[in-house]
Amino acid sequence: MFKHTRKLQYNAKPDRPDPLMARRLQESLGGQWGEVTGMMSYLSQGWSSTGDEKYKDLLLDTGTEEIAHVEMISTMIAYLLEGAPFSEQDAAYEKDPALASVMAGMDPEHALVHGMTASLNNPNGFGWNAGYATSSGNLVADMRFNVTRESEARLQVSRLYYMTEDEGIRDMLKFLLARETQHQLQFMKAQEELEDKYGVIVPGDMKDIEHQEFSHVLMNFSDGEGSKAFEGQVAKDGEKFTYQENPEAMGGVPKTKPADKRLHNDQG
Repeated sequence: MFKHTRKLQYNAKPDRPDPLMARRLQESLGGQWGEVTGMMSYLSQGWSSTGDEKYKDLLLDTGTEEIAHVEMISTMIAYLLEGAPFSEQDAAYEKDPALASVMAGMDPEHALVHGMTASLNNPNGFGWNAGYATSSGNLVADMRFNVTRESEARLQVSRLYYMTEDEGIRDMLKFLLARETQHQLQFMKAQEELEDKYGVIVPGDMKDIEHQEFSHVLMNFSDGEGSKAFEGQVAKDGEKFTYQENPEAMGGVPKTKPADKRLHNDQG
């Protein structure tokens, strides 16, 4: 059960409207690594978790917090769009080149589709989709995804920070940076604990089935030899890497039977 309170988790009001910055912020909302991805991934992982309750609660706590971040960014975008004109005003733009530049770069969907409000899209209007989210049922794999997602999200927020001098926007972004620091650290800690318990390879119960002679071989498939630097080093599972300079093709030449000619429109 979810219960909404009208108060935001943190401040989300700019110093002034800025439709171009509103468009940029759409990436942190509806982009591949945005808050909706975090919200749906962590909640789905938590709902499907049947293991240790602490990991379930960690995921549900964080997923629910991401709903708050969706609300904050949506609110910020709405404020940034306040007062933006619906139609082009050539005379006004000629007097204010900065305004012309901003309006030329704004997302037309903000006005056309969403009535000057936020959308679950990226800055180019591509809609968020469930393919961005991950919930595999394997906690080690999911925690690794979560670290990556928080890393990518924090990277994008840091870039957004330098795209504006608006202190209201920056204040909100500073909060999001801090929370993404926390989320990276907590998911790293959970990942370490789970690796200690289940091993570092996902899934961890297939070692006796795989062809182990290939499981620690660095194969050189490019002109460079940089990966050779790992030769002899100990992998995270305790075994050493070997290096193969010129990997051979081992599968032979495939000899498949031709398909039915009626499928190719080339009966002759």
